[in-house]
Amino acid sequence: MSFRHQPAPPARPNRCHLFGPGSRPAIFEKMAASAADIVNLDLEDSVAPSDKESARATVVKAIGAVDWGRKTLSVRINGLDSPWWYRDVVDLIEQGGPRLDSIMVPKVGCAADLYAVDALITAAERAVGRDRPLALDIIIESAAGITNVAEIAAATPRLVSMSLGAADFAASMGMQTTGIGGTQENYYMLQDGSRHWSDPWHWAQAAIVAACRTHGVLPVDGPFGDFSDDEGFRAQARRSATLGMVGKWAIHPKQVALANEVFTPTEEAVAEAREILEAMEAAKARGEGATVYKGRLVDIASIKQAEVIVRQAEMIGDQGTASAG
Repeated sequence: MSFRHQPAPPARPNRCHLFGPGSRPAIFEKMAASAADIVNLDLEDSVAPSDKESARATVVKAIGAVDWGRKTLSVRINGLDSPWWYRDVVDLIEQGGPRLDSIMVPKVGCAADLYAVDALITAAERAVGRDRPLALDIIIESAAGITNVAEIAAATPRLVSMSLGAADFAASMGMQTTGIGGTQENYYMLQDGSRHWSDPWHWAQAAIVAACRTHGVLPVDGPFGDFSDDEGFRAQARRSATLGMVGKWAIHPKQVALANEVFTPTEEAVAEAREILEAMEAAKARGEGATVYKGRLVDIASIKQAEVIVRQAEMIGDQGTASAG
């Protein structure tokens, strides 16, 4: 292993990012009461250009007016190619108050994009004397973004999570699809005359996971457009979890429970992880570097895998306990 250790990602519950338009304040209380770990108030794609200014003012007011509980509160600003993003940042910090946890930056194409946002945030924070630095969540949505994903992941210590925005990514890549996430009808292989559908997003997700894990950032799966297809959502979420992603977006309230279901370790998985850690402790006491658990070899690498599951379960449990209290 490299002498440069892989940093641990931030310890934050991240199973589900629930999105809602910043122009619809009537849904904010429902979002706050949901089971999502993170609430994202959107100023970008779900808000019409004519509503940008009023939506920003609505979101700024809601930051302090709504009881968000212990949820991570994030606002997705407009893209850096728009005339709105700088005012989004300044007003959120200068007028929104300290409750805001994170700003989500869409369509990040290179490290310089985050340098620009970071510089503006830093100046605004200093102007108001904010003592808790804002985090950044970002979205990879272009060919440039995926090409530069490693340098983007290392661009700023504010960076907490990175997601794949499938729709804009597909458009940037010239992909022949109008679907948002999931398998695509024409992306298949033939075997003995039968079709077998592959995952067209796999390689991009894997690149994001590798960049995030290298630099201590949380990799998150993006939207699944067909909110009437629960099984399709589950299937994509399970693929993403297997690849190493820690959560998924919900663009409809019904998807929150599905994301939490997939990204919450089962009681059986947690129990097995604890047993593996106990078995390895016993092996270590005997001076052994490996042992056998349920007929299979477990070693130092197994400890790391088991610790991830146990830490995740404990973090989710702590969040639930605090919310109940």
